[in-house]
Amino acid sequence: MLEEVERWLNARSWSAADRPVQHLLSAKHATGQSVSVVLPALDEEATVGDIVAVIRRELVLRVPLVDEIVVVDSGSSDRTAEVAAAAGARVVHRDAILPRIPAVPGKGEVLWRSLLVTGGDIVCFVDADLREFSADFVSGIVGPLLTDPDVHLVKAMYDRPLGAAPGQGGRVTELMARPLLNMHWPQLAGFVQPLGGEYAARRSLLERLPFPVGYGVELGMLVDALHLVGLDALAQVDVGVRVHRHQDGRALGRMAAAIYRTAQLRLARGHLVRPTLTQFERGADGFEPHTYTVDTEERPPMTEITEYATRRVA
Repeated sequence: MLEEVERWLNARSWSAADRPVQHLLSAKHATGQSVSVVLPALDEEATVGDIVAVIRRELVLRVPLVDEIVVVDSGSSDRTAEVAAAAGARVVHRDAILPRIPAVPGKGEVLWRSLLVTGGDIVCFVDADLREFSADFVSGIVGPLLTDPDVHLVKAMYDRPLGAAPGQGGRVTELMARPLLNMHWPQLAGFVQPLGGEYAARRSLLERLPFPVGYGVELGMLVDALHLVGLDALAQVDVGVRVHRHQDGRALGRMAAAIYRTAQLRLARGHLVRPTLTQFERGADGFEPHTYTVDTEERPPMTEITEYATRRVA
């Protein structure tokens, strides 16, 4: 590991317990910063309500750290929107945001559009499929942003059990993202969960970043933020254990392909590979190929969007 990364690990890796919530509230009042929490959601009625309820109870009503909770529904066929609203979130449908640009499927698409319907100086993203959710997932990662003006992006780090096996989750991280980062962006080798969906950043950074529309959004954001603000502006906070729904092997393959494509675009060398992935399933007549398109589109920095600039002026 690079000496620079070892120094970064000592200086920019914390625990959620290092910053008590009351200390964060004092910092929020002193700096006047506002905090938005965004949950991208697709068919998450089983979990989204509990997550929203915990954030609202612990960080809105008990301690007013969070100014708004926004669930962006990307086309759920279940009661995700109703459950989230009943728990106290403001629910916005993806397609209602920036209708001039037709929406495409993908998590990154939802996160990008969320910048237009939130107002916080700090934006905190939380996946909507978490179980046994703790408010530390939010307070832990917004903490450094409230207390240290030199920090611009904070990732959550945690254990990821796979069923009963501790530490076996995050398979795409270990098989794809971590090798890519260590080989091509070794300054980012110290991130425990580079693909984790829980992170917070200053709006002033997010609005200058391109957003891969799909699964590559987390890796792309880390790499682009490194180049834009430098390693010392990035940090991570230990929030304990992350329990969530796991994807099957084929879905993980598609995720890995999108992440590789995101990395390839940023490496910007050599010819571009064919952006498709063929996987196999056993059928009545043997193994059957199924070919999927890999996410290749990226949204531009939000500062290039006319509607966003107009909103800021207004």
